[in-house]
Amino acid sequence: MSRFTLLTLCLSLVVGAAACTRAQPPQALVDPTYFATENPKSLRDWGMIQVSGDALVLGQRVTPYDLTTPLFTDYAQKLRTIWMPPGAAADYKADQPDEALAFPVGTVITKTFFYQTGRGGRVLQQADQAVIHDGEGLNLKTVRMVETRLLIHRPEGWAALTYLWNEAQTEAVLHRVGAVIPLKLAREDGKDQAFSYIVPNVTQCSACHATNVATRVIHPIGPKARLLNRDFAYSDGSENQLSRLTKAGYLRGLADPKAAPADVSWTDESASLEARARAYLDVNCGHCHNPKGPADTSGLYLNAATPVSGPSGVCKLPVAAGPGTGNLRFDIVPGDARASILSYRMASTNPAVMMPEIGRSTAHAEGVALVGFWIDSMEGSCR
Repeated sequence: MSRFTLLTLCLSLVVGAAACTRAQPPQALVDPTYFATENPKSLRDWGMIQVSGDALVLGQRVTPYDLTTPLFTDYAQKLRTIWMPPGAAADYKADQPDEALAFPVGTVITKTFFYQTGRGGRVLQQADQAVIHDGEGLNLKTVRMVETRLLIHRPEGWAALTYLWNEAQTEAVLHRVGAVIPLKLAREDGKDQAFSYIVPNVTQCSACHATNVATRVIHPIGPKARLLNRDFAYSDGSENQLSRLTKAGYLRGLADPKAAPADVSWTDESASLEARARAYLDVNCGHCHNPKGPADTSGLYLNAATPVSGPSGVCKLPVAAGPGTGNLRFDIVPGDARASILSYRMASTNPAVMMPEIGRSTAHAEGVALVGFWIDSMEGSCR
């Protein structure tokens, strides 16, 4: 074989290989669809979020949102969206600051859990927002998708569905029985932490979203006006989320966001330490620990409406002994986080001790530190 023929053959192989590895063209997008009774096997059938080439994109009129203080879930990032049928809108109710917006039948809310990827298959503790986003969607080359949860407002009430993403990151399928996904977290301190990400089953979804223990009816927790009253970086510019929802026809009853309450962010160092800690506890604990919640028998109320006093844990005795107390006497001991049951349980990863008891396998070091600083700053004693 001549050198010329060999060179031609090599070039042909290179070109052929490149053609084989060329990125697939984006699939045709599916329009958002509300299923009143069906539970499609594929997340794509809903049309709310879907894979198109190397991007996760939002469907028509699907609006992203974020919360001033989000729930901690093993350092996962979250892409949240809202969609409503044409002509439908949520109602703002000023007299119900602790309730989510009154969403109409036909509403579909999604929450996608993902991580920015690092070397060696690790997932990162923090994400670079400029790297992971593709417009209002996600750059799939830089993230590890885990699960997408849906809340669908059907005529008989809200339904919760979970879709699990495949290894190829091309599709998410309906998954009702939960799952355990081993991950390795690259922490900001340079250390690696292996942990198991827990995908909830149907029962566990209702454990959080049924915030009234008497009715056991599930409903959205996060999209309250006071948690939405902040700016969001949309693809066409930054805007207050309540204003954007109103302009989109998705919200009525609120002409000016300044008339609505606005919570502080737990990371806002310009806010008081107490306000930040209370905001964190409200979002992470208050949906259970309130006078009507699943943890009402504990007598420990951590929702925003409960003032700092005995019910919020200060010098409060636990209702039961056991490993959950850590042999400590009071939920909160002013000036001493190390002696406080609240801090002890937040820092634990022991399933028999930790709080919240579901939704995490790791401890949120930054959240534990914030609440600890707040307790340490308190004056008084429990003598």
